[in-house]
Amino acid sequence: MNVPDLSGTRVTVIGAARSGVGVARLLQKFHARVFVSDNGAEPALGPYLDELKKTQIPFEVGGHSLRVFDASLVVVSPGVPSNAPVVTEARTRGLRVVSELEVASWYCKAPVVAITGSNGKTTTTTLTGRILGDAKKKHAVAGNIGTAFSSVVLDMAETDLAVLEVSSFQLDHIESFRPHVAVLLNITPDHMDRYDHSMERYAASKARVFMNQTRDDILIYDVDDPWTSRTVDAAKSKRIGFSASKRLNEGAFVENDVLTTVLNGQKSSVIATREISIRGTHNLYNAMAATLVGQIEGVGPASIRATLRNFRGVEHRLEFVRELDGVRYYNDSKATNVDSVWYALQAFAEPVVLLLGGRDKGNDYRRLLDPVRSKVRTIVAIGESAEKVDHAFAGIVPVVRAGSMDDAVSKARSIARPGDLVLLSPACASFDWFKNYEQRGFVFKQLVNNL
Repeated sequence: MNVPDLSGTRVTVIGAARSGVGVARLLQKFHARVFVSDNGAEPALGPYLDELKKTQIPFEVGGHSLRVFDASLVVVSPGVPSNAPVVTEARTRGLRVVSELEVASWYCKAPVVAITGSNGKTTTTTLTGRILGDAKKKHAVAGNIGTAFSSVVLDMAETDLAVLEVSSFQLDHIESFRPHVAVLLNITPDHMDRYDHSMERYAASKARVFMNQTRDDILIYDVDDPWTSRTVDAAKSKRIGFSASKRLNEGAFVENDVLTTVLNGQKSSVIATREISIRGTHNLYNAMAATLVGQIEGVGPASIRATLRNFRGVEHRLEFVRELDGVRYYNDSKATNVDSVWYALQAFAEPVVLLLGGRDKGNDYRRLLDPVRSKVRTIVAIGESAEKVDHAFAGIVPVVRAGSMDDAVSKARSIARPGDLVLLSPACASFDWFKNYEQRGFVFKQLVNNL
């Protein structure tokens, strides 16, 4: 694509954390007049603000002033919701609003693999990177996963591959972003508070991942997920599915308990499902999606098999912490919606003491009633939504409330019996007690390891 000439253009970046600073520096290199604004407090943003000071990029924190709108382009960081007042005001004033993802794509010479979905994005993105890395294929893993796309894009050659985790918030503000391979893992209720409690609006946001694809591009998707299957009908690209329940003419599926693929008429028996190191049906889906990307990018089944046997998952996603007094503790802090918890519970046969709650995102807990009834011994309700959690499961299983994570771990330990497991899988955002899900997971692990 033609890279826009932003020399001398006033650009405001909303968000002064990792991605905001990354895109601000990228724009500065192309001589844009950049201003960064964040409504967060200065102490929490300290390292990022030091970077802005060092590069002499002006900024403000603690709120958004009118200076934000003295620009012709507004760039939104991934953590800023599309319905944030500052974003709404920018649009009302007629300003062009794009995401950091969109801007970085303008300068990307490498082909892009973009992975999105309500659940499994981080695991699939990380696993895809591992598959490529183990096969010695040059790539960068970035996006909504810890490394800003804008901070690595200029280091990539045309022969590299950009593997990106992308969120619905990022996709809301793309214009020309076009991945060569798009992966749509699933579409289940999440961020309902930010999409007017409309699954149609949320699904439309996810569908933007293939919005600009042509018949020369590829869309990998979950055949078993109803919303996803319906949404991909609008795609112009070549569709390749994956399924845990049916055999496909092309794509990935399970045959005789073996993860199998058919691509361009070539059938491959990749790995016995029992040998995949990450457990649970949801991780089988993640493994199938990553396998398809790997094979499309030229990685052979033997190499993929070795990676799938050795990959240990990602931090804060069904992460084993320790065993104490016959009780195993798992950190699933990244489970920030109801479906993530549903999948987590499917991964275990043991009785569960479940830590559930946080900042609610419009959750409907009815999907969890059956697995909670059959698998959970007690729920420890945490965070702002403790009352809602208590109300949702009253009469189903015992529910106790905790006033802090320390209190929650202490109560879970006293409730759990030998052979049980304690699972932090909150179904909620972390921003009531913590700055992000990572901090929530770190605190949980620290408390468990100190028992």
